[in-house]
Amino acid sequence: QYSPDNVAGADGDIDPTEITFPGCSCHTSSCTVHECSCLHRGENYSSLCLRPTEKKEYDKPVFECNTMCLCGESCQNRVVQRGLQFRLQVFKTEKKGWGLRTLEFIGKGRFVCEYAGEVLGFNEACRRIQAQTSKDLNYIIAVREHLHSSQIMETFVDPTHIGNVGRFLNHSCEPNLFMVPVRVDSMVPKLALFAATDISAGEELSYDYSGRFHNLPITNREQKTIEEDNSLRKPCYCGSRTCASFLPWDSSLFPRT
Repeated sequence: QYSPDNVAGADGDIDPTEITFPGCSCHTSSCTVHECSCLHRGENYSSLCLRPTEKKEYDKPVFECNTMCLCGESCQNRVVQRGLQFRLQVFKTEKKGWGLRTLEFIGKGRFVCEYAGEVLGFNEACRRIQAQTSKDLNYIIAVREHLHSSQIMETFVDPTHIGNVGRFLNHSCEPNLFMVPVRVDSMVPKLALFAATDISAGEELSYDYSGRFHNLPITNREQKTIEEDNSLRKPCYCGSRTCASFLPWDSSLFPRT
């Protein structure tokens, strides 16, 4: 079933459609950073492109203006919530099954699409993953955000049965997209995918399933875990120069024996 937005999962623990954020009181067509409460962390976008931080990375929280805000629909702080703006095409790849490509040029920093599906609680995500066989395709993504308070905020999205075009995105060890949690109406984020570089028409779209950006080196501890779990992992066919040979693997959702 196609859905452009996240929906509540079967466990019903999280309702991604609930509006819990207060809106800004900007009576303007577009909000400014010094006056809008949604922008107290700084501007998010410039000419529809996600703005990097001073470290040239995309690591700061992104909060868009929302349903309760008084600003206009043309506000520059409303990007991801507008949905697809590019013509994309699902196609059959040679080794990776279905894939997704763009039919037009996409500039670096532009929002491409959301990874939408059922938003699950931890227990339901574990139950679904542990019920899978080696022949099943896994679409469940686990996103972990590390807060300044040392807490970890987890989001689990499963587009297996209900989702959007994001479910057709393949992994690459040198991706042209990267994922950023973007919040609009509540703390339940939209898993937004932005262009990591200029993308030509006809090019396949991909992101790194592990959440890394620019294929950062893994730690010794992560390498040991990867080697231990190789028997359960699936091969990677991205064909990049730095291909890790296997798709990323999250062993935390499986019981330890």
